[in-house]
Amino acid sequence: MDTLPLPARTLGRDGPTVGALGLGCMGMSEFYGPADPAESVRTIHRAVERGATLIDTADIYGHGDNEVLVGRAIADRRDRVVLASKFGILRRRDDPTYRGMSGTPAHVREACEASLKRLGTDVIDLYYVHRIDGVTPIEDTVGAMADLVRAGKVRWLGLSEVGAATVRRAQAVHPIAAVQTEWSLWSRDVEPLLPVLRELGIGFVPYSPLGRGFLTGATTDASTLAADDFRRGQPRFAAENASRNRELLAAFTAIARDKQCTPAQLALAWLLAQGRDVVPIPGTTKTARLDENLGAVDVALSARELARIEALRLHESVAGSRYPDMAWVMRESP
Repeated sequence: MDTLPLPARTLGRDGPTVGALGLGCMGMSEFYGPADPAESVRTIHRAVERGATLIDTADIYGHGDNEVLVGRAIADRRDRVVLASKFGILRRRDDPTYRGMSGTPAHVREACEASLKRLGTDVIDLYYVHRIDGVTPIEDTVGAMADLVRAGKVRWLGLSEVGAATVRRAQAVHPIAAVQTEWSLWSRDVEPLLPVLRELGIGFVPYSPLGRGFLTGATTDASTLAADDFRRGQPRFAAENASRNRELLAAFTAIARDKQCTPAQLALAWLLAQGRDVVPIPGTTKTARLDENLGAVDVALSARELARIEALRLHESVAGSRYPDMAWVMRESP
């Protein structure tokens, strides 16, 4: 098995240097059905060993349990990890359906202190606003985050699911190292934002780069998912949409077969080919799937192959939106 370290990429003009692929840890604690904590820790260890050093979590994943798991997993290798976490979405253990948002300076400070404690560290390398709350001006939120940088509790700042005007306003307060938004071959609404990020020298971190598993070809029918898997409520996995999307996937899978790689590797290789400022964070709970994903760095796509993938126009033909409520994404600050 190839165990060579991943090639490195840098997020932002003065941001962290990380492996070309990172690891999203959300599914290790909830959302995608049951996971084995021991295997999840092994997966994190394997990621660090392979050079996938950007390890991504958030305070809402598992109501904070994911930060605890990640913190324990990296405790003895903290200096080899670029640790990313997020704040801004509020949840309640006693009400699984509740979702609130807050970007107030008071919440920024409280959330950071709580995350540091759960993570068992004295500094978060990359700290994101998970969602804009629609009430607090981004200047106030990022101003409070900048205070955390000055206090040595955070190293770099990030934004998630924001619009171009909000990015510019945030950057005017403090340098932003990275923006994180869903991006994959069937979710490309973020692409008009990319020239703004490149103008400002901000890196991009695509989450759900495998279409929540659909683009791997392994998860294309919601009926096979665990009862508590959140994809059961996602439009693209609904029965009336999934059958159409499976038809689209067949053509994509044929390209992967011709390239002698897996569909997951092809989807990630396409993203990696979009620029050296792009660092996808595919999530997985298993070491075997991690190694498959990391193999994408060895899949070099020619101009002809990229054109063949582009000709599929998966994002234009996909049935269903990427969230039931799209008002939550690509938001602008008041």
